[in-house]
Amino acid sequence: MTSASVQADMPLSEHEQRILDEIEQRLQEEDPRLASAVGKSSLHTHMARRIRLAVLGFVAGLVMLMLFALSVWVALAGFALMLGSALLIYQQLRLMGQDQVREYSRGRFSLTGFLARLSERFRGGRQGRG
Repeated sequence: MTSASVQADMPLSEHEQRILDEIEQRLQEEDPRLASAVGKSSLHTHMARRIRLAVLGFVAGLVMLMLFALSVWVALAGFALMLGSALLIYQQLRLMGQDQVREYSRGRFSLTGFLARLSERFRGGRQGRG
């Protein structure tokens, strides 16, 4: 284990917790809008936003690919966009981990939930065969 992973598992001491509470209180007093924005967002909401944008990129690439009759270069750019978007979706789902994927998969009609369920099925199929 690296020293960074050991430090991440360590709880804060009372002194460190007190300092952190003071910093939070000062931030709340100085810039309440920033404090509320930071408090509402999390790493997982950013990941979900990236997944949604990557899906939009994938769809745009698909449309560009269908414009093959217009130009081969447009179709190649569309394919590259689709490939990049698919890799970004895969990377974000991997970073989320299984617990967060399950949490987002509860949303039945959400795009992130659909992709999370698809990823979980893919992982389950691979684990069952190997």
